[in-house]
Amino acid sequence: MYKINSIQTLKEPNFVKPILINYSAKGISRKWEAVVTHDSVAVLLWHRERDAFVLVKQLRATVLNKNPNNGMMYELCAGIVDKNKSLAEIAKEEVLEECGYDIPVESLKKINSFYTSVGISGTFQTLYYAECNDSMKVNNGGGLDEEDIEVIYIPTKGAKEFMFDESYQKTTGVMMAFYWFFDNQHSL
Repeated sequence: MYKINSIQTLKEPNFVKPILINYSAKGISRKWEAVVTHDSVAVLLWHRERDAFVLVKQLRATVLNKNPNNGMMYELCAGIVDKNKSLAEIAKEEVLEECGYDIPVESLKKINSFYTSVGISGTFQTLYYAECNDSMKVNNGGGLDEEDIEVIYIPTKGAKEFMFDESYQKTTGVMMAFYWFFDNQHSL
């Protein structure tokens, strides 16, 4: 069972920096509260032999704060850009860390880059696609010590239903990536 024990204001945050943006629009001075965060990468991973998408399911405290009954989210494998490496190399590392598949960096196909959380941070995310199979599985995934990630397989044939089933809490990135897949890779 998960629950929020307390919420406090951060004095020296590690990953996000609250800021006040003073700007002008159409000659009027305005202000906007925002958060500076890291950009990120995400990977739509499709397992050939299982004919399934490989997602991660993990607790998100921000969702638990909004929904005390369920903070678990279905997400693409993803991570922040906080290393001096190419985006594709960071994406490869995230797939290994979170899902346990060692995919060649050359097999990552860039889908697109876009802004997320535009009302609060305007972070930039680069989305990749890669395929995997059982021979690439080298560990169970699960993320780092402080993470609690479960690897989930969503059968391709049930993915469209999954997309619109609100009982599965998911990110918009999952839905966008699935749409891309069905439009560009396979059609059911």
